[in-house]
Amino acid sequence: MPSPARPPRLSPASPPAHPPAKSKPPTASPAQPPRLFPANPPASPTVSAKPPALPPAMSKPITPPPAAAAKNSSSAVFDVRAFGASGNASGNDTRAFRAAWKAACSSSSATATLLVPSDGVFTITSTIFAGPCKSTLTFQIDGVLMPPDGPASWPAADSRRQWLVFYKADGVTLTGKGTIEGNGEEWWDLPCKPHRGPNGSTLPGPCDSPALIRFFLSNDVTVRGLRIENSPQFHLKFDDCARVRVDGLFISSPASSPNTDGVHVENTTAVQILNSRIYNGDDCVSIGAGCSDVHIENVTCGHGHGISIGSLGVHNTRACVSNVTVRNARIIDSDNGLRIKTWQGGAGAVSGVEFAGVRVQNVRNCIVIDQYYCLGSGCANQTSAVRVDGVAYRDIRGTYNPRAGAPIRLACSDAVACTGIAMSGVELLPAGGGGGGAGARLAEPYCWNAYGVMETLTEPPVYCLQEGRPDSLQDQLTSC
Repeated sequence: MPSPARPPRLSPASPPAHPPAKSKPPTASPAQPPRLFPANPPASPTVSAKPPALPPAMSKPITPPPAAAAKNSSSAVFDVRAFGASGNASGNDTRAFRAAWKAACSSSSATATLLVPSDGVFTITSTIFAGPCKSTLTFQIDGVLMPPDGPASWPAADSRRQWLVFYKADGVTLTGKGTIEGNGEEWWDLPCKPHRGPNGSTLPGPCDSPALIRFFLSNDVTVRGLRIENSPQFHLKFDDCARVRVDGLFISSPASSPNTDGVHVENTTAVQILNSRIYNGDDCVSIGAGCSDVHIENVTCGHGHGISIGSLGVHNTRACVSNVTVRNARIIDSDNGLRIKTWQGGAGAVSGVEFAGVRVQNVRNCIVIDQYYCLGSGCANQTSAVRVDGVAYRDIRGTYNPRAGAPIRLACSDAVACTGIAMSGVELLPAGGGGGGAGARLAEPYCWNAYGVMETLTEPPVYCLQEGRPDSLQDQLTSC
């Protein structure tokens, strides 16, 4: 990727978020809502899917009820086996899951549970679980649930951009003691995917890969307690949602798996992401345009790209993100720690951001504002930018990879300076002493057109952070 005219910039660590595609009339069974994405061209001939790796332990088997639902006046349980699901891994249980959802969603009970029992491995194809539902619905996965194994096994008529979609599913809880297995390996190996390593290459061609779980236009939703692994692309995604709670998840995919963001939110408000461990090949948590009131706490991120706001402003678009807090997080062996990334030429603002109580371990770039983020050719400076104003870094401590350069990099737009940056209790030391023992020289931070204050002495000191605000540029700052 070509470097911009100024300043020197980091190589991009992850591609921009994929915009939602256009709608298309339904082709599925009458129980399904309108298709959210167009159908794909015919896939290559189906081949036998290899058996999935099962989780190390599974819950005690649950005996299926004799009827489709066991009811009382206030609750009902809908076991997918009672609707014909085999749970033998090699079958296709899609029809049973759709029927169980329809029954649970239309139940007149106060609460309904769609149960995926612990004694099976269930395979279903791309499915939209649509609301609104009459009852408060829990989708409980105690066994293993997975999609077809790889592009060759993917039905030609199904969208290749998503697998499980919860659409207008207000009040739904997705939970359980089981595993959602993404079978993503063959998707990662597509020649159009970016591949890490000295001999890695990316070839042109169709590159759609399904996000594993997507909530779309759904409010008051909870995802809790599950293991989600090896997604073909994003593991868990929220679009146009409100009042979202993610709690106690374990998300896992290899460091080399491309585009496998752990939790991604866009155009979504009032979000809590709590008490989770995310080890993946891209952003641990990514916050896209249109998000506000996002709270991330007690999250551990491993071998990925850290916690990111952005990328924002691609193709000269307007992007607004506000009121984001990250507290008591750990970021380990990652390319980035805490990052804000925007494209040249965008508009809008990132404001009201606080990173506090974050521990980093062997992270290449611990604190990053990159307003020169770009993929491909034509990465020239432009005369507009997404405003970055009011970002606080408090109690950020740990170690960085000394071979990666500066642990703090604030590369702000020529046109619109970063303002209101505050730093206190920042202490970043080279991992292993930087190879030079106790007297190893700390890497100096890099700043470009960045304004703010060191509230306490940082290590390394951020002397390049300019005091005050650039009065000459205030007329160019636009708010959201």
